[in-house]
Amino acid sequence: MSLRSRVLAIAMTLLVAGLAVSDAVMLVALRGPLVERVDTQVALAANVLAAVPESLVERVGATAPPSRGVAPAGDIYLAYLTPSGRVSLSLHGERAPALPDLDSAGVAALDGRSFEVPGWRVLALPRRSGEGSVVVAGALSQVDDTVNRVLLLGVLVGGGLLVVLAGVGWVWVRAGLTPLRRIEETAAAIAGGDLSRRVPAAGSPATEVGRLTAALNGMLAQIESAVAARARSEERLRRFVADASHELRTPLAGISGFTQLYRMGGAEIEATMDRIERESRRLNDLVDDLLLLAQVDDHGLVLRRAPMDLRTLAADALHDARALDPSREVTLTGPGGGEPGPAPVEGDEARLRQVVSNLVGNAVAHTPAGSPLRIGVGKAGGAAILEIADSGPGLPPDQARQVFDRFYRADTSRARDHGGGAGLGLAIVWSLVTAHGGTVELVTAPGEGATFRVVLDAQG
Repeated sequence: MSLRSRVLAIAMTLLVAGLAVSDAVMLVALRGPLVERVDTQVALAANVLAAVPESLVERVGATAPPSRGVAPAGDIYLAYLTPSGRVSLSLHGERAPALPDLDSAGVAALDGRSFEVPGWRVLALPRRSGEGSVVVAGALSQVDDTVNRVLLLGVLVGGGLLVVLAGVGWVWVRAGLTPLRRIEETAAAIAGGDLSRRVPAAGSPATEVGRLTAALNGMLAQIESAVAARARSEERLRRFVADASHELRTPLAGISGFTQLYRMGGAEIEATMDRIERESRRLNDLVDDLLLLAQVDDHGLVLRRAPMDLRTLAADALHDARALDPSREVTLTGPGGGEPGPAPVEGDEARLRQVVSNLVGNAVAHTPAGSPLRIGVGKAGGAAILEIADSGPGLPPDQARQVFDRFYRADTSRARDHGGGAGLGLAIVWSLVTAHGGTVELVTAPGEGATFRVVLDAQG
């Protein structure tokens, strides 16, 4: 049975039970006053009969013609009883009640209270003369007829009402369950792969259906985001594996090639060993970088923090840049210009030195030889800042958003004509600075150079 049918069946069952209870209460309330009226009539007749001699009633009943109305109608019963309870005289119509034994003791025990036998209300009173008792019974046929007519009317009206309410309830339940049907359709669409599907808004957010819709849509948005993030992660992993395989294969191929060339006697030992050494160093650096990134991804990097000043790293970076390209003009300034200032932090000096070294190497490798380079260090807004600013070609926004991705190179080329690296340097910078609780910012635009700014919490 569907939910709609079960809801309607439960509602109809409760409605039938309610109507039955209300009809029963109504019939009881209706029958009570009617029976009281019969009791009143019976009590009046019994009091009169108790005062009238039995012989007089017998003579009147025997001599009066029926047209005079002296004999009782079919809905009343009159009787005189002996002290032992035997009927000595009775006047009644076609029907008579089935009376219990009513001797003088039994009548006295009733104490003038009416009682009921099937179809009759009965009252027994002692005679005024003290000899025996009188019994008057009133038929309940009219009461029962009235109650039965009301019961029939209630059944007919209740049945018609149930039919109407069942139809209205079916429509109402169907409309009320429409949001659930929409949720079912949405779930089916999502199961079919349409993760962008949402449950249409139904009703006010203050209602149960509105809150359920909002909660489901929020959950679906999170699921879609999680699936999209997983897809992006899998894509990055595939790209990472492909790029790592290529980067590892390149130096290995060089080492293998020069080894075979030497064995064939086609190369001098000095030049061959020099190339093998350079490719081995490159391979070792690449493996170290991959291991570092894997360590960061796996369980976080263990940092040996100690108080230090970024000015030390900035001064060393100044000398490194001049050593890498003596033709460059390298200046040491504060953040954004001005005089350099103290930048005390608590960090791992070896890791932060690796950050600065990668940024300087990146600036030297991707800007024209002889172009100016600025190294800024100091405090700003409660943060310690170290920045490397070059005067190179800069980057468009789409490339700037990806520079910290692993194996990303702006030219997407795998060639090394210009000494390009594996595309891990800036990814390592981002990972190491993030491990220190800092951020790396890039300010760049085409033709305006690039400024990499490392921001850490200042100490003291």
